[in-house]
Order: sequence, then C-alpha cells, then structure tokens
Amino acid sequence: MSHINVTINGRQYRMACEEGQQGRLLKLAEDLESRVGELRGKFGEIGDARLTVMAALTVCDELLDSSQRIRALEDELETLRNVRVAAADRAKATQAAVANALHSAAERIEKTTQMLNRTIGGGVAIG
Repeated sequence: MSHINVTINGRQYRMACEEGQQGRLLKLAEDLESRVGELRGKFGEIGDARLTVMAALTVCDELLDSSQRIRALEDELETLRNVRVAAADRAKATQAAVANALHSAAERIEKTTQMLNRTIGGGVAIG
C-alpha cells in the first residue's frame, strides 16, 4: 500500500492507494481540483463543502451519462452481432441453394446428354 498527498479545493489530503496507482490517483485529484476551480469561477466563494459537493455531482452526472452511453453502445453491438450472424446464416443458405441448383442443372444436362446419345443411336457420343 502506498500513500500520496493530493490537493483538493486548496486542502491537502493523505491518500492510500495500491502500489503503482499513485499517478492515477494524482490525475483524479487534479481533475477534481480543476472542477472545483471551474465552479468557484462560476459561482464565487459559496463554501468549500458546497463546491466539493457540486464538483462531485458534476462527476456523477458525467459518469451516469457515460454509463448510459456504454449501455446503448453495448446494445447496438449486440444487435450488430445478431445481424452479422443472421447474414452469415443467409450466406450459407444461399451457397447451399446455389450448389443445389448447380447440381440439379448438372444432373439435367447429364440426363439430356444421355437421352440425346440414345436418340442418335450408334452415332458419336455427346459429352
């Protein structure tokens, strides 16, 4: 476990984090500090706790929007996967139908050739 100091709204806090996560925690604290600063610029000095709560609510709002967007993208991805599977199934069915049609045509040609050979009699065989 590692410890670092972060500054949020002008106050220092000693935070614990997993080894190797110090940079991420510092970045998160900088982001929150930036949001608090933006709100302070918009609303002035309305109290430390209120600014911090407003910044936290802003982050939560963005997180909720992002979660909804992720869910929508996951739904869209699932739909596209289903469409891809259906298209692959249709392609296989089409290939099978074409193969069957070609086989059937080949059989008809063969029967026609045999019938012509019989009709011509002892003449030259066709095919």
